[in-house]
Amino acid sequence: MVQVRPGIAYDCDVLVIGGGIVGLSTAYAITRAVPGTRVTVLEKEQGPARHQTGRNSGVIHSGIYYRPGSLKARFAVKGAAEMVKFCAEYDIPHAVTGKLIVATERDELPRLHALVQRGRENGIPVRELGAPQIADYEPEVRGLAAIHVATTGVCDFAGVARQLGEASGAEIRYGAEVVRADRRTGLGVAVLTRTGDIVRSRVLVNCAGLYCDEIARMTGDDPGMRIVPFRGEYYELARPELVRGLVYPVPDPAFPFLGVHLTRGIDGSVHIGPNAVPALAREGYDWGVLRPRELASTLTWPGSWRIARRHWRYGAGELRRSASKAAFTTAVRRLLPPVQETDLLPTSAGVRAQAVLRDGTLVDDFLIQETDRAVHVLNAPSPAATASLPIGREVARRALAALGAM
Repeated sequence: MVQVRPGIAYDCDVLVIGGGIVGLSTAYAITRAVPGTRVTVLEKEQGPARHQTGRNSGVIHSGIYYRPGSLKARFAVKGAAEMVKFCAEYDIPHAVTGKLIVATERDELPRLHALVQRGRENGIPVRELGAPQIADYEPEVRGLAAIHVATTGVCDFAGVARQLGEASGAEIRYGAEVVRADRRTGLGVAVLTRTGDIVRSRVLVNCAGLYCDEIARMTGDDPGMRIVPFRGEYYELARPELVRGLVYPVPDPAFPFLGVHLTRGIDGSVHIGPNAVPALAREGYDWGVLRPRELASTLTWPGSWRIARRHWRYGAGELRRSASKAAFTTAVRRLLPPVQETDLLPTSAGVRAQAVLRDGTLVDDFLIQETDRAVHVLNAPSPAATASLPIGREVARRALAALGAM
């Protein structure tokens, strides 16, 4: 039994669980805000950024999509500028490319106009384009209208995470999977790792991503949500010269996913995707990965069935594009008519840690909860990598407040 007892020595002041970009940004923010604070980061993998951080499209999002005043809107707009500055300071590969959001059907035009208004409300420069002007940016892309968002870019988020860890001065332990936790009111938290190590801390910060709800329950907290994993499948474009930069469809506001888009990365390759299909495991990067306990956790959560009933048509389309490369190619051709099925080369997938409430609501904003001696980051999918610096400061502020109360 792992326990916190009065009078016992603490191994650190703040213990961060999770070595992705949000966890490492939090460690960085804590030591910057209060030098001398002892921070330990536990990461179950053998290196940082092995899951959501290292498996996304690498886009520095502008913040145009998000509800004005929301954490996503405020942190993405601020975070995008800070991310470019951070990458420049530490010589991390990045580029501010701008992007097009393209309407290909008439019923998308009102939504495109709404995005223009939302961008302006969020303080983002947006240029409206007619169909002929699209070719000025992307000669091979077709659409009825588009908007150009100049502040969007790309970077190496895994490189950012590594640099945050190094610059934080925190003790980072890899291969340290947490299997048990004990929290005592007014005392702090002790955790046990799979290797048998015990770490005692005054305050715990949960940035465990795909497993954040499980870590919350380990500490005795009810997060009121469940992580439901959605796999995003990507292809790489065999003819990258077809795309100059970033091209997105007009998103459906009923869903938290942006739709299949085209992304020229910092290495010059062009990725196409992702779609969004249910994963059979929290780290289920293909259909062959099945973890019965994790699948049962998804299937026994009432919110999962409510999502299925509410959005089954959308989900059926995503599953069809997952099963059929031809169907996926058809979806891509809406934006990029010259693309052929043979142009799409399978590449690595990612899994989105999507928080779902009991009533089936897909949590739309970042979700951070505080309890006694603990701060839980319970929903931090895209644009969390873009927003990681301000998210880290916010989580650090809450953790340091809890530390100061001891």
